[in-house]
Amino acid sequence: VQLQASGGGSVQPGGSLRLSCVASGRIFNINDMAWYRQAPGNQRELVASISKSGSTNYADSVKGRFTIARNNAKSTVYLQMNSLEPEVTAVYCCYMNIRSAIHISNDYWGQGTLVTVSS
Repeated sequence: VQLQASGGGSVQPGGSLRLSCVASGRIFNINDMAWYRQAPGNQRELVASISKSGSTNYADSVKGRFTIARNNAKSTVYLQMNSLEPEVTAVYCCYMNIRSAIHISNDYWGQGTLVTVSS
């Protein structure tokens, strides 16, 4: 199983970006999906997560500005980021807990995509 993230880039303050992460390989189903980020000098932190049933959870700093969504048929998780501020500049990584067989599930990480917000 591999996760491929895309959608990062440079944007001015107030702008928007949409990140995508698609899983490929032997996939029976996908449990939790999430986005994490790590800014220079900081620890990795959870940005948002979405369960198999669609329940979402957000870091307080992004509530109301970021939206996480998933498309199970496409094995994809998205992160819509609006009203971006320089403080969100970081490498964003996707995460999925993927079941490859009835009794086998593992954690997988994408390669990270850089989001830079500056004027």
